[in-house]
Order: sequence, then C-alpha cells, then structure tokens
Amino acid sequence: MFSNRVPGDRRPNAFTSALSRAKARGPIVDLTTTNPTSAGFRYPADLLAPLADAAGLAYQPHAFGLAVARAAVAATYRARGLDIPPERIVLTASTSEAYSLLFKLLCDPGSRVLTPVPSYPLFDHLTALDAVDQARYALEFHGSWTIDLPSLDLVWNDRTRCVLAVTPNNPTGSVLRGGDADELINRCAGRTAALILDEVFWDYPLGGPLEDPDALRQPAALTFRLGGLSKTAGLPQVKLGWIAVQGPDAAVADALDRLELICDTYLSVSTPVQLAAPSLLERGAAIRAQIVDRIRRNHAFLGARLAGSSASVLPADGGWSAVIRVPATRPEESIVLDLLEHDAVVVHPGYFFDFPNEAFLVVSLLPEPAIFDRGVQLLQDRLHAA
Repeated sequence: MFSNRVPGDRRPNAFTSALSRAKARGPIVDLTTTNPTSAGFRYPADLLAPLADAAGLAYQPHAFGLAVARAAVAATYRARGLDIPPERIVLTASTSEAYSLLFKLLCDPGSRVLTPVPSYPLFDHLTALDAVDQARYALEFHGSWTIDLPSLDLVWNDRTRCVLAVTPNNPTGSVLRGGDADELINRCAGRTAALILDEVFWDYPLGGPLEDPDALRQPAALTFRLGGLSKTAGLPQVKLGWIAVQGPDAAVADALDRLELICDTYLSVSTPVQLAAPSLLERGAAIRAQIVDRIRRNHAFLGARLAGSSASVLPADGGWSAVIRVPATRPEESIVLDLLEHDAVVVHPGYFFDFPNEAFLVVSLLPEPAIFDRGVQLLQDRLHAA
C-alpha cells in the first residue's frame, strides 16, 4: 500500500543503537549538535516579539510571499554585492521545501539531479521523496576541495535537469571557487540544466569574508540560490527559507511564471513570520556574530589540539563542521562506536557523508567551549589508545 519513496528498511543502524545506549547510561558529550538554540548562545528575550504583529491577523496570500519580507531578503544579497531584486525572491517554509519546489519545477519523475559527495545525506531523502534520480559527482581533496569534473561528466545524461552545489559545503566547509564555478555554469548553460546553490552557511566564514565567483554574480545559466533563517539568524524553529532566482532574463521569467503556480498551490509560509522577517534578519546579526566567534574559536582549538598528532583537521572556508582525518588503521565506525560505548562522546563517521575512503570523523563546531574541549580531549585519548 505504501510508496517506494520512503525506505522499506527503517531499522536503526549500529551508530543509532549505540547512541541510544549511551544516552540511557547517562550524560553524553555531543560533538554533533547542529541546533544553535541549545548551544548556549544569548538570544534576546523579545527577539520573536514581531511574530505577534497584529497585521498578521489578516490573511493576504501571495504566491511568492509578502513584498516586505522579499525586500528584506533582497537586501541581504545587496549587502553581498549581488543585485537580486525582490521580484526574483521566492519565500518558502524551509530550505528542504525549496528543494522540493525546485524539483517539481525542473524535474519529471525519473529526471536526474546531480549532487556532490562528500555532502549532507539529506539529499538522499529529498530526491527520493520527489521521485527523481540522484547521481553523485565527487569533490576531491588535494590540499583544498575541488570538483572532480570527469566524475561530473560521467553521471551527466540526457535526463539531467539540475546540478546541486553546496557552498560552503556541509561537512567539508569548502566553497565553490572561480574555476569550478565557471565549469558548472558553462555545463548548465550549454546542456539546458539549472544550477542550485545551497548557501545556508554563507554567513559563517572560518577566515576572511567569503567571495562570490564572477561566474555566479550574473550567471549565464538559470541559477537558484537557497537560504533561510535557520542558519542566517540561528532560528531553526522559525520556519522561513527563500529561493533567489538568477540567470538569463527569459529563463528567469519562465521559471518564475511556473514557480508561481507551484507556490500558489501550497502557500506554505505563514503571514506572521513574513511580517517579522525584516526584524529577524536585522537582529539576527547579533546571533550570527556569536556563532561566528564560537565556530572560529572551536576550529582553532581543534587544530591546535591535534597538531603534531596522528590526526589532522582538514582546511575549511566556512560552515559549522570540521573534518578530522584519522589513521586508517581500523574502520572509522569502530572508532565512533568505541567513543560512544567507552567515553559517551558522539561524533559522526565520514561514511555518513559519503567520504570515498577511510578514515574521517566529522564534528560540529557549535558546542559550548567547555563541552567541545572535553570532547576533543576524550577523542584524542581514544585515538591514542587504539
């Protein structure tokens, strides 16, 4: 009776089972948390007060969202030096929903979507739930991460409708640079495909400010940029995302005309959050600043703590994660399970993100320093004990 879009085998894996046992035994040191609201940041008590604006009592549906909210989002791009007018901003309830809307816009059942690896496993579910075929292209590490273009061309076929790029990538923290951006745009423009840029971590550089490659400032291919309050304002519980549409004028106009029908069918974004968007984006700057300080501090501590050891932290440009390369003397899953069973420390194995080989561990940079430092110490001790 059920569709194949939901996996038939939903039994917990070894990691999930070990995590449940560790939680049952007592407190854990969680180095995988991605929820900023539980990571000790200071949120103003009245931050969500704009959600109570009395204007929200009136319902005036707009397929792409209220003008005031779209203008506020457009202003964030203008601050980056990108001219994307409010008329090319589409509001969604989340980035995940944005993907679903774009798959409906671009794909028929069985159309192909190209996604990067390593990357966040959410794409497996998003593509399956919209009945599109996911094919993966590789990111290669050789001191920095770049697209393996032969692997991209190998999986590109006549059913390919769009390419996904995550910048900064989760979990590698790498950004799309000029050469790779040129190659993606040229392929998409020449092969009648769209480019989807997931930029939810753009506001979180680990070093200097991130820069948009020239090819992406005024792209020659139909391009969709994704963002949302979940990361931009550290408010995952306030459901507002967006799509910014760029590219040749005719293609943009056609895409927006079709998107209007799709969005008008769902009308998923609440009026109160749209009215609150200008305030939340403005005041979210203080939350972002705290998060940037935290991730930079934890990233620096991690690098210093592991310096000179058998493990190393891979370089990253931005985002909330760090990748640790450890000796491939035993499976990374064994290390992760030992940490759970013996130390009550939670880290993710690299295979969760489809790293092509052993052995990598992925940790979040969000935990409070005392928790993060203790977890890193226990991790280092476990690696030395192996």
